[in-house]
Amino acid sequence: MREEMNPQDKDLLPDRSVFFPGGRLGVLLIHGLGGTPTELRFVAQSLARAGHTVSCVQLAGHCGTPEELRRSTWPEWYASVEEGHDRLREHCDVIVAGGLSMGGILALLLAQRRPEAVHGLLLFAPTLRLDGWSMPWYSRVLPYVRPSALTPAIDLPEHEPYGLKDERVRALVVSTMLGGDSSQAGVFSTPLCSFAHFNQLVALVKPDLDKVRQPALIVHPRDDDMASLKNAQYLQANLGGLVDTVVLDDSYHMVTLDQQRHVVADRSTAFVARVEAAAKSADEARSMKGARVD
Repeated sequence: MREEMNPQDKDLLPDRSVFFPGGRLGVLLIHGLGGTPTELRFVAQSLARAGHTVSCVQLAGHCGTPEELRRSTWPEWYASVEEGHDRLREHCDVIVAGGLSMGGILALLLAQRRPEAVHGLLLFAPTLRLDGWSMPWYSRVLPYVRPSALTPAIDLPEHEPYGLKDERVRALVVSTMLGGDSSQAGVFSTPLCSFAHFNQLVALVKPDLDKVRQPALIVHPRDDDMASLKNAQYLQANLGGLVDTVVLDDSYHMVTLDQQRHVVADRSTAFVARVEAAAKSADEARSMKGARVD
């Protein structure tokens, strides 16, 4: 039987969250399964330079060992997202939520559950299904795995090209993972039960995609090695709001770290500026309506 995570164990994990103070528009960024806030730092810094408050949250069970990740669950990951959102709301009036890979799916769940407090979405290589060209044969059965006491306690190792087309960045990330510093590059292997929780999260989010009416920016690589472009196409067709999709031609899955990370940062900054402008226009319209009533 899978051991439940002791709350005291969570306190032992160092908090690797990243926070950049700024203006009244906040951006909540969420890393992927087995990842860390570091994978979003480049985009976060770009948004912070534009004057925004940016928070890259650390999901429960992450930035530690595979065993710590194995003991965590998707509701605990999502609780980390809500906690980060609550902290941003203390500083910001308008909030854009987003994330890389599974982090984008968690952002979608936040938008579904807190529609009035999420004003836009940044979805970087959003992953509903691991169907990229480099995925091993067993990835075909992974979508059917669900959390269970019968789920084998095995870890599935990462493999080439590790979501990175940039060979220099890939070598650095792999060296860090093999060196045992999961706080920076994430774990080198992901527990099967973590994939089971990821699948359960996706199964919860997909039926209500049409209820997500916030504007969204999707950035997805054409040659994604982990999650094919079909993931982005499905979201574009089923989200309920305005969707702007950017297809990258020289990146793999880890778009916030890979060769076109500058494109990701620039398009994200421009999108957030549009969300901010729309929010200001809406506030001015409400003020004018209130003045006419008076």
